[in-house]
Amino acid sequence: MDIRSQVSMVFHLDKCIGCHTCSIACKNIWTDREGTEYQWWNNVETKPGTGYPTLWENQDKYKGGWELDEGKKKLKLKLQGKWGALGNIFSNPNLPTMDDYYEPWTYDYQNLFNAPEGDDQPTARAISLVTGKFMEIESGPNWDDDLGGSPVYASNDPNLENVTDEERSLLNEIERMVFFYLPRICNHCLNAGCVGACPAGAVYKRGEDGVVLINQEKCRAWRMCVTGCPYKKTYFNWSTGKSEKCILCFPRLESGQPPACFHSCVGRIRYLGLLLYDADQIEDATTVPERDLVNAHRNIIQDPFDPEVIASAKANGLSDQMIKAAQDSPVYKFVKTWGLALPLHSEFRTMPMLFYVPPMLPVLAGIKDGHYEISGVNTEGLVPLLSSLEEARIPIRFMASLFSAGNEEIVKEVYRKLIAVRIHMRSKTVNDIPAAEAAQALAQAGTTAEEVEAIYRLTALPTYQERFVVPPMAREVAIEQTLDPSQHKPAAGFGFRKAPQRRW
Repeated sequence: MDIRSQVSMVFHLDKCIGCHTCSIACKNIWTDREGTEYQWWNNVETKPGTGYPTLWENQDKYKGGWELDEGKKKLKLKLQGKWGALGNIFSNPNLPTMDDYYEPWTYDYQNLFNAPEGDDQPTARAISLVTGKFMEIESGPNWDDDLGGSPVYASNDPNLENVTDEERSLLNEIERMVFFYLPRICNHCLNAGCVGACPAGAVYKRGEDGVVLINQEKCRAWRMCVTGCPYKKTYFNWSTGKSEKCILCFPRLESGQPPACFHSCVGRIRYLGLLLYDADQIEDATTVPERDLVNAHRNIIQDPFDPEVIASAKANGLSDQMIKAAQDSPVYKFVKTWGLALPLHSEFRTMPMLFYVPPMLPVLAGIKDGHYEISGVNTEGLVPLLSSLEEARIPIRFMASLFSAGNEEIVKEVYRKLIAVRIHMRSKTVNDIPAAEAAQALAQAGTTAEEVEAIYRLTALPTYQERFVVPPMAREVAIEQTLDPSQHKPAAGFGFRKAPQRRW
């Protein structure tokens, strides 16, 4: 057992209102410099949709993440093998192009100030930040927000590949059109593709908190990290000639504050806390069949109250304060205790440490003669709201493609529990659902009244301190430990007993 620490996150999608306040907060702090105009370390996408950059989920196009070598039962980069980097250094055909992002622009504001007096209102035409010439705006970072760009964006979502024509029609009918928001930042993965793809070893995970960073002095602008990241959260700064990415606002974490996008979130969808994981299990967990990836991912995360886990964590240098932060972590509750939060596209095999609570599905059930009725669905023995799961406007198959590598049963388990929370609390507060029916819902979801009330509390009524349990980084101690005097070579801080090795 090799227990290490990871600052991890949960986004509760049922509360996201798509306001983009998180994106603007991040943009104002980190990416308002020359060369970063197109970089959105935090962005909010509309699903179904093609996302940013366009079709980032299509790894047949971008070659991001890892794939399993069935013969050797080992992982290899989708991008290239150990020696394949040599052939791609000067020409990488899998990089996103400007068209996949967008051509950044500003406006001719001087024309507003300096236009001569006249009958017509002066305008500020768009000017390309690349060429400096006037341009027509054809796309942007949230061009299909609220399906506003065109139905083409929604219909080309890669997650719709296995959805039936009937289910597609349910998504596109005007009177029943439905979508939800998917905020995205760097996942700070345990088995990060960007780390494995970098030929210079410039991308690394910090020992004390697992934040993935890029050493600007080592970066040689080969941009393999951009391709290697399946989530496309590494960007190239054309002005400095270096790659950049989300740093999880680690200067804020070190001062006890949550990242800017977390702090500014209007919907309060974001939770941050520390997880303890067993590094010895990573190789086995990343090489299981796709349907088992979510459970393997969960099994890596260890119980912070287990005496054996605590002993191993202390042996790796974690302090009592860090262990206490892991015990109080809201992320541990959502991911491990309740099993509600799921990783995004676990089939990429990067072990992302950002988890999502799926959005509640709109109910299609109608009422006839005082009874719930769903066409073509056998609802016998099911309470009404649970029966709606079988005919949801957003297909379960679509959600499984996003959050469970296609394993629909895992997504259904999450929704059964979320619906049970809704039924129990409605029965308790509105009194329009009989107590017997609420008890039946709890039993069918495999939960208890105590658990659903705890879920409700952390979802709807959490305090600031409950949402953000920022671990005490003790960065000054971690810096002192970056040199191992016994070996006369660099070592890492908390969570690692030796310097991490670059992995191909």
